[in-house]
Amino acid sequence: MAKIVNSWNEWDPLKRVIIGRPEGTNVPAPEPAWWYDLPLGGYPLGQWGPFPEEMVAAANEQMDYFVKQIEKRGAIVERIDIQPFMMNQPLPSPLGWVQLNAHGVNNVRDVTMIHGNYIIEATTCRRSRIYERFNLRPVFERYFKEDPECVHFAAPMPMLTDESYVRNYYYDFEHTWTDEDKREKLHNWEFQLSEKEALWDAADAMRFGKDIFHQGSCVTNKGGMDWLKRMCSALGLRLHHVLFDTPKEKDKPDNYHPWHIDVNLVPLRPGLCMYNPDWSPRTKELWDLFKQNDWELIPAARPTRVHKNKVYLTGLYEGKSWISMNTFSIDPKTVCVEAGETAYCEQLDKLGFEVVPIPYEKVIPFGGALHCTTLDVYREGGCEDYFPKQIPGY
Repeated sequence: MAKIVNSWNEWDPLKRVIIGRPEGTNVPAPEPAWWYDLPLGGYPLGQWGPFPEEMVAAANEQMDYFVKQIEKRGAIVERIDIQPFMMNQPLPSPLGWVQLNAHGVNNVRDVTMIHGNYIIEATTCRRSRIYERFNLRPVFERYFKEDPECVHFAAPMPMLTDESYVRNYYYDFEHTWTDEDKREKLHNWEFQLSEKEALWDAADAMRFGKDIFHQGSCVTNKGGMDWLKRMCSALGLRLHHVLFDTPKEKDKPDNYHPWHIDVNLVPLRPGLCMYNPDWSPRTKELWDLFKQNDWELIPAARPTRVHKNKVYLTGLYEGKSWISMNTFSIDPKTVCVEAGETAYCEQLDKLGFEVVPIPYEKVIPFGGALHCTTLDVYREGGCEDYFPKQIPGY
């Protein structure tokens, strides 16, 4: 029986990866955790439905190219099968609520954390994503049978009743609160989630061997962070929370509603980590921990690609987006970068990386870029301690 699940960090040599699919992606119906208002694309607030077929076809073409680039470097790529319930139909809950459609299965990073030989299903916090995990289950069931060291478990599946959300959050965000109010809530880690139950997304995590850095965001609440810290402690790992700021300058994009760490903090090899200069870490202990363990924190080059989409789930369109930082490493010397992000490609080239440009602008509207759409299952290497000098209490 082969070893299949072994992934301790974001950069060791890649041997196996799961990649999502754009088919079945929807503009989700409004729910307490999130809503979309895309009138130019035919989905004004209160309307929902599947992405246009031409967008799906264009995204598939670019994802197929990405798959070929990974395969020719020696790694196994697996694609998931889409379950019928994802195809724009109601999702009833036994707790009384009904979500009128699902989100999609393009971004496999969001709903599952793989750390070492552990497959850990995230809670997620959105009704449109609560059943998304079941698209990955057939693959994980096979891994469990074929790999005797694989351990597969899930965080408590949340109830997601109305009590799990802050009432009238989006109305107040759009119509009541000032920028200073929003900044205060950002600093206090207060978003649309209540603390009724522990909630977290896996894409808020960055893995550094024995240490995991997890963002406190609008999809990971304080209870979710507490659950993760207790889980990691039981597994002999260390989990550190990190919060990010938003700039006060008017010409910089705000980040009052942070969602997933892979546009904020991205390690590329031992000792080197990129950070977002607009949404920089405001957790002092993180800076201290990196400094005393001789890690470089380098500000990423600003995005260059201009996105123009009328239907999308992620990003700033029309305009430039920090999804530019959302990269995927093949090994410590080779990193895949969205092809239109020329400044970032040049920056990484000067830092000594082989940059593999991947056209991905047609995939990004489906909810994320290269890191979002991948789940690295096997990377060579073990659980290294890259931060032997710890900060007490962090």
